Amino acid sequence: MFKPKRVIFEKGTLDTEVGKNIYDKVKDDKNIEIIKLTSNKIKGHIPGENLYEQYRAGKETLVVGIRKTLKFQTCKPSANYQLPLVSGCMGRCEYCYLNTQLGDKPFVRVFANTDDILNQAKKYIEERLPDVTIFEGAATSDPVPVEPYTDTLRKTIEFFGQEEKGRFRFVTKYNDIDSLLDIKHNNHTEIRFSINTPKIIDTYEHHTASSSKRIEAAAKVASAGYQIGFIIAPVFLYDNWKQDYIELIKSIKEKLPKEFNEKIIFEVISHRYTTKAKNIILEIFPQTTLPMDDEERKFKYGQFGYGKYVYTKEQLSEMKEFFQEQIKEFFPNSIIKYII
Repeated sequence: MFKPKRVIFEKGTLDTEVGKNIYDKVKDDKNIEIIKLTSNKIKGHIPGENLYEQYRAGKETLVVGIRKTLKFQTCKPSANYQLPLVSGCMGRCEYCYLNTQLGDKPFVRVFANTDDILNQAKKYIEERLPDVTIFEGAATSDPVPVEPYTDTLRKTIEFFGQEEKGRFRFVTKYNDIDSLLDIKHNNHTEIRFSINTPKIIDTYEHHTASSSKRIEAAAKVASAGYQIGFIIAPVFLYDNWKQDYIELIKSIKEKLPKEFNEKIIFEVISHRYTTKAKNIILEIFPQTTLPMDDEERKFKYGQFGYGKYVYTKEQLSEMKEFFQEQIKEFFPNSIIKYII
């Protein structure tokens, strides 16, 4: 659960049900600074003279806002649209692409006008009939740590449970999912867990749950009848990486319910970075040991026009073959969406 040092209420949010509920939950906590804005200038209320300080203060800040634009971004290949429920994440993963995307605004923002967002989702569903429309709820966030404040995931899962042609999916690095286990989801929500080897989590994924706790949470979710999935990412090719990832896949098999024979969805993504991301990471985490030696990587242009540094063709080929074999050995009925 997210424990912010400050909660900032944007103008008008205290007039909403979500805003009032959050205020009631934090108002008596002497360790939380409460700021009520008359305008929506947030940055001036978050300490920090440089990106290093702003990042740390921002990660301890919860902003309650109103989602003004109801035009949803597309979210290929994982879904048709992003579902903008939350922005930002309390985690401090050194490699995270949000370091680049959010820049000097790394705070966690929840949107108080959930009904407006879900009503817009319904319009998108109706526009695409008779096709099924899929929404991704964690494209720029991890919604699980703020769920105790918002109840947004519960409301969203219930909403999609009643939508014949609507589907919802999200991914998390946390294990606080007990409040989601008794919801009537009608198999319309897919919950995925982003996992990695203990070595990578301990070194680079600060303020997140351990791989063991994430897998235990996945077992609970599977027992509650949800479609589950795992994103193994980012994959790092280090000494003894194969043995570590075998142990990770094996631990998933061992912790899932014995009677669980449903198809599990796997997505595998290798580590990559852009020059912009590298510069920001080095500013935020000056002591990082992330492998970002340009000379050891291959430069590749991405679909959005900018270049990134990826593993070599030979390394990626070896990685793909390895995960294809290991996942299918432990989970013969699994669906591997992609290994990239």
